[in-house]
Amino acid sequence: MSIFDIASSGMNAQMLRLNTTASNMANVDTVSTTAEGAYRARQPVFAAMMANASAGAGAGINNATQVGVQVDGIETSQAEVPKRYLPGHPMADKDGYIFGSNVNAVEEMANMISASRAYQSNAEIFATAKTLMLRTLQLGQQ
Repeated sequence: MSIFDIASSGMNAQMLRLNTTASNMANVDTVSTTAEGAYRARQPVFAAMMANASAGAGAGINNATQVGVQVDGIETSQAEVPKRYLPGHPMADKDGYIFGSNVNAVEEMANMISASRAYQSNAEIFATAKTLMLRTLQLGQQ
């Protein structure tokens, strides 16, 4: 059943990636009165999970008890936030500046397409494995 665990963990990871990207896109045009208060882009960090049941060296994937994708956290971008001079803006600071988010809409769209395709690939793996298991069971009925 590990194929289903792997595919479902991949789907969960890509769903988190899509949600994070959607949040970034929703905040692409937000502004703040300070650089510290400006929205900063967020990206999930993933790691491969492969915990073996046997601790010995050379343990194969057949002995694996946990495999798939693990979410290690969500990182906040440290890129500089854009500063614009708009003295008439209601959120301008005392010097007339507002601070925008550091979200790059083009990168986020590419990230969204990539996450969507990865999710779709994992869903297809899930469906194919299910179909193959059902066909295997049908072999025993004949």
